Amino acid sequence: MFCSVLLLPGTMVFFGRWFLRRPPQNINAVFGYRTKMSMKNKETWAFAHKYCGRLWYRWGKVLLVLSFFAMLAVIWKSVNTIGLAGGILCAVQLVFLVGVVFPTEKALKNTFDAKGSRRDKSIGE
Repeated sequence: MFCSVLLLPGTMVFFGRWFLRRPPQNINAVFGYRTKMSMKNKETWAFAHKYCGRLWYRWGKVLLVLSFFAMLAVIWKSVNTIGLAGGILCAVQLVFLVGVVFPTEKALKNTFDAKGSRRDKSIGE
């Protein structure tokens, strides 16, 4: 359970760093941050990946540390207690993993118009 609980934040850190450094070059329907707005053009695609990557990287590091210490606190408890703690931690982590969509979409809408053209060149650079 200890390793399972660290898997989601570890994945967030890994892909967050990857998206920050090397976002997928081509818009595709298989890999990456794929929403209607992020797939408008290459500029929205790159922006969405860098923004999402930054959030995942930061939140993932925080969740990794918090999850590690939370599981240490229950390591010698009963199987039910460990399972409950692990389940709650995974649910919280999932909220942060999926919750990145809301601030990323808001940033996309603030930076680009509905057609994917940048509203103001100085925003987001």
